[in-house]
Amino acid sequence: MPVRILPALGAGLMLAACVSNGAPGQDATEGVVSAGALTPGSIEDEPCGFGNIGNTLNFTTDSAVLTAEAQKYAQRQACWIQLYPQHNLTIEGHADERGTREYNLALGDRRAQAVMDYFVALGIDRKRLKAISYGKERPTCTEPTEACWSQNRRTVTTLDD
Repeated sequence: MPVRILPALGAGLMLAACVSNGAPGQDATEGVVSAGALTPGSIEDEPCGFGNIGNTLNFTTDSAVLTAEAQKYAQRQACWIQLYPQHNLTIEGHADERGTREYNLALGDRRAQAVMDYFVALGIDRKRLKAISYGKERPTCTEPTEACWSQNRRTVTTLDD
């Protein structure tokens, strides 16, 4: 299969998945940080039939590679993004507190770029997306534990408008 067909095929499969209701009993929040109360039409209130998919993707230590789980949720986010073309988005890259400020800013940037590239491969116009890295400057959890650090290794997709 020619390489240039792969993004179109991936986007087509992803759009086909948008119309399914997911597997019965599927836990749509597994691996995703909840954003609290839902606003209808918000990124958290994902209308692609998958329930609340959130706006956060998690990463493993020192990695900017989307895991299979992160890809699954990124596809659901991309489905929402395609349904609302009037919105532009920022992908925020974050890291845990370990490592230097410079290292974590670079890692956060690689994470945000990886998600942006994945969205583009799924058919999202790159002009609608921007990436920013906060490194370790905006943790969601401040305890010095692995469980806490794993919450801080993330990207967060936010609406610009």
